Amino acid sequence: MKKRFVLLFFVAMISFALSQTTTLLKQKTIPTKDTIKKNKPVLEGQQLLVDTTESKPIKFKAYKKSVIASYYADKFNGKRTTSGKKFSNSGYTAAHKKLPFGTKIRVTNEANGNSVIVEVTDRGPFVRSKEIDLTKRAFMEIAQNKSSGMMKVSIEIIEK
Repeated sequence: MKKRFVLLFFVAMISFALSQTTTLLKQKTIPTKDTIKKNKPVLEGQQLLVDTTESKPIKFKAYKKSVIASYYADKFNGKRTTSGKKFSNSGYTAAHKKLPFGTKIRVTNEANGNSVIVEVTDRGPFVRSKEIDLTKRAFMEIAQNKSSGMMKVSIEIIEK
């Protein structure tokens, strides 16, 4: 009886270890598919470049108003985001809890009306009161008070 229990326990531990190994391997897979398609708006720096052969205006769909935005700490520079892209605080990207990766959004500071267009490449922020984390560059571009770490913003999704 004791031998059976030890054998059963040993088999259970091995199967658990194998299942965790395959989970880790799946998480480390980095997507290689290019998410930018031809004739679609492309972010380059701050400006939104649109193919001139299409004269469709850019449409914004209101997502949330009066939510708190913050910015990434410098310690995350060079690390991989949840989407697999390398993070840079000098880019125009954001972390959001629910919006799909690759979603382009306009974030507007409600205090001064300044806005920036960013792409969702990460998950977070993991604080209940905050809705979105911006790169430091994007945050400082729209911030009214440069020494503040948070601001109230409205978020609009750019429709394709």
